[in-house]
Amino acid sequence: MIAIRETPQTRQVYSYFGLLTMLYFVAAPEFLLDIPTTYILKNQLQATAPQVSLFRLLTGIPLYFCFLAGLGRDLWNPFGLRDRGIFLLMAPAAAGVCIWIALAPVTYGGLLAGMFLLYAAFRMIQAAFTGLMALVGQEQLMSGRLSAIFNVVGNGGIVVSTMASGPMVERMTPREIFLLAGGVSALFLCFCLWKPRAVFGHSYASPHASGSTLVADVRRLVRHKAIYPAMLVNFLWYFNPGINTPAQFYLTEQLHASDATYSYYFATFIAAMIPINMLYGYLCTRITAKRLLWWGTLLGILQMVPLLLVRTAEMAVPMAALMGMFGGIATSAYYDLAVRSCPPGLQGTLMMLVMASTFAAMRWGDYLGAWIYTSDPRNGFFYCVGATLVVYSSILGVLRLIPAHVVETPDGQADPVAQAAVIAEIQEG
Repeated sequence: MIAIRETPQTRQVYSYFGLLTMLYFVAAPEFLLDIPTTYILKNQLQATAPQVSLFRLLTGIPLYFCFLAGLGRDLWNPFGLRDRGIFLLMAPAAAGVCIWIALAPVTYGGLLAGMFLLYAAFRMIQAAFTGLMALVGQEQLMSGRLSAIFNVVGNGGIVVSTMASGPMVERMTPREIFLLAGGVSALFLCFCLWKPRAVFGHSYASPHASGSTLVADVRRLVRHKAIYPAMLVNFLWYFNPGINTPAQFYLTEQLHASDATYSYYFATFIAAMIPINMLYGYLCTRITAKRLLWWGTLLGILQMVPLLLVRTAEMAVPMAALMGMFGGIATSAYYDLAVRSCPPGLQGTLMMLVMASTFAAMRWGDYLGAWIYTSDPRNGFFYCVGATLVVYSSILGVLRLIPAHVVETPDGQADPVAQAAVIAEIQEG
């Protein structure tokens, strides 16, 4: 067991990525605007559950192909600023789209087109953000601790945006909601100016940042065996047919909860993960990633069980807290696995491939859940929960496919086998 001593440099890394993570998860449309847009559809445009889930499915197309944004991030160097250059371009673009949506008439097609463009702009921001975090995590042997930062602060950001979405729906017009979103998006310009040495001093010159041509990089990516279980584990974890549209309609239509109840339920679910994510940041420096993956998965299988106990609107929030606690270790461990699995020079590409698989899982899982829910008005919601339990149990088989050298060490401990594999891959590329 190795005791990790934090330094002023690592604390500077925590501060930079902590603030960047918080801003991203507060501003990203899939968190800040998802619930408001669904209620705009449901209440103002009288959309049905399948129509709402289809809207989520279609606006998520940029999410499914966001690996292209990751590849662009790895190959592109706007203004010679690398990731900060991407922030400089995409923050005003996202703010501009929000203003356009705010000023346009509220229609299904207009909202669909605007959200599609907004999701596309945020994919480049996300590629720069997660690619840089993965690069620093690999180079400084901090993948587990940065995973904890990502999940603790990210979940905090989701709680803020989700808790805000209920009052936003009830007290603000669609125009005011999107103008607020545009102002928050513009804050990414601050990260064009901030360049802490602990983050940017040597990162782009490290072996982990080494890339080559587009063809060679794609070939290296395909040959990198570690990416496949990392992507599949994250896909299965986020393929959840019960947690979004079915739960939203179950609470508001069958249990007669208020529109804000769903936002409180979802915010509580996310908030309950935060202390468990913090615990992961401690455990990952003392226990191997492999062991944490198995522990997290066994607990995570139980995540949806509390939903079976929800019989009244008042029960939704405490049951959501139990759900979050069951899933906290798995969420951190799977992100840690993704960072550890990145090929050299392709951190943005793999992280966005993982994000694409998780977003696709969320949208298609939600679409399947809406279909199951409407197929049996009485028991459809409970069938959705059962389907999720089956999917989560299958993760145990995928864990056996992870290359041993990727997960054999705790955070902060160098692995000569893994380092040799990086050097060999660079030379072969």
